[in-house]
Amino acid sequence: MDATVDHYTVLGLPSGEEGANLTEKDINKAYKFKALELHPDKRPDDPNAASNFQQLRTSYDILKDQKARKLFDDLLRVKRDNQRRQSQRDGKRRKMVSDLERRERDAFSPDPAAKGKEEEDRIAKKLKDEIARIRAMHAKKVVPGFDFKKESGGSGGGGGVDQEKVLKVSWEKIGEDYSADKLRELFSKFGEVEDVIKGNKKKGSALVVMATKQGALATIGSVIGHLSNPLLVLPLKPTMAADSWGASKSVEPEAPSKLVGAGYQAFEDSVLMKLKKAAAKQTKGD
Repeated sequence: MDATVDHYTVLGLPSGEEGANLTEKDINKAYKFKALELHPDKRPDDPNAASNFQQLRTSYDILKDQKARKLFDDLLRVKRDNQRRQSQRDGKRRKMVSDLERRERDAFSPDPAAKGKEEEDRIAKKLKDEIARIRAMHAKKVVPGFDFKKESGGSGGGGGVDQEKVLKVSWEKIGEDYSADKLRELFSKFGEVEDVIKGNKKKGSALVVMATKQGALATIGSVIGHLSNPLLVLPLKPTMAADSWGASKSVEPEAPSKLVGAGYQAFEDSVLMKLKKAAAKQTKGD
């Protein structure tokens, strides 16, 4: 007997767990129906009619015998379990192969994290270069509308702004700040103000352009600003102060024409400190 033959299928019955639950009456009925269909007298032209009918009889004998049927059901059950385990092993094997192929692809393909970091560094470098370019461009720019070259003095002289009319104003970034309009208001008391140019936002500073040299001279030592945050007013061109400070003001700092670089900064700090002291005394007097 061929062990691969499914006797339930030979009789035209469902196999597996469903076949194991069939009754003896179901098996007899199926056999009688199939016997009429496969009998050799009804298939005179079929050379396999006799062997097929013999297989039908053998399968029927096995299924109607309780012991043989139980063994056959056990055999089918074991086959099903083996097939299920084999299918699971095949599935795991396929997954292992798939994972291995994926790891091999990942090993030879660019790392997304490294690629992302490389892209980030590339863009950051380009941004740094652009920032340097913009800073260099602004460093070369002249303040719009002004050329701080000294005029030649004659009617045919250059068209730039006379540096002796320009005042350098600075203050601490504490207390009340100074807007361009507020600075214009303070300096206009001593003459016409042509323009006010605010400087660095992190440090209070501005350039005030007066209409005349006399107006610029009059503001030095006179424009103090708020007592809580006094202004330091100096000429943009230090040499001009030598003619006016010593005779007209009580504060007598070192001649600005001798101050350059760090010395000029020290001069600014010294004047600022004296102005603050003067403001404090004025407050106490009030």
